[in-house]
Amino acid sequence: MLAARGKGVPDVIAPGLRVLFCGINPGLYTAAVGHHFARPGNRFWPAIHRAGFTPRLLSPFEEHELPGFGLGITNVVNRATAAASELSGRELVKGGEALLEKVLRFEPCVLAVLGMGAYRTAFGRRNARAGPQAETVGSTRLWVLPNPSGLNAHYRMQAIVDLLAELRLAVERAC
Repeated sequence: MLAARGKGVPDVIAPGLRVLFCGINPGLYTAAVGHHFARPGNRFWPAIHRAGFTPRLLSPFEEHELPGFGLGITNVVNRATAAASELSGRELVKGGEALLEKVLRFEPCVLAVLGMGAYRTAFGRRNARAGPQAETVGSTRLWVLPNPSGLNAHYRMQAIVDLLAELRLAVERAC
């Protein structure tokens, strides 16, 4: 997997999505297999299913089906590392700038950043909390959610599912 260090993973994106999920950056396993949130133990796929975004549990290898549900995936920084802590603050800020350009181009209804620390650094919002944010990017609403990595012990699976379900209900009302 060390051969995957520095590699990226292609976006799963299309114009006008309901939600564009945004991870921090690919992990080495994810980059090695070339699919988002692919590491065994990552809670993204079961969490979006349990929150009602998908009618069945998808595997990372089925990520191409997401746009059919109005969903997509990108990253703040598209460079694989063993841990997100290997990213510099400058790299996160540059990634945030590129992400804003992508959002303005594709115009999803909601950008859901999955990583509160990365969001705070990339967008200079030191006090951001989980949930909807006051600012928008053009007409795109912003949400911040915990990173679904199994390594994120601060959030239990049910807490992540509950926050995602809150997002899904907001999307159903507004998008």
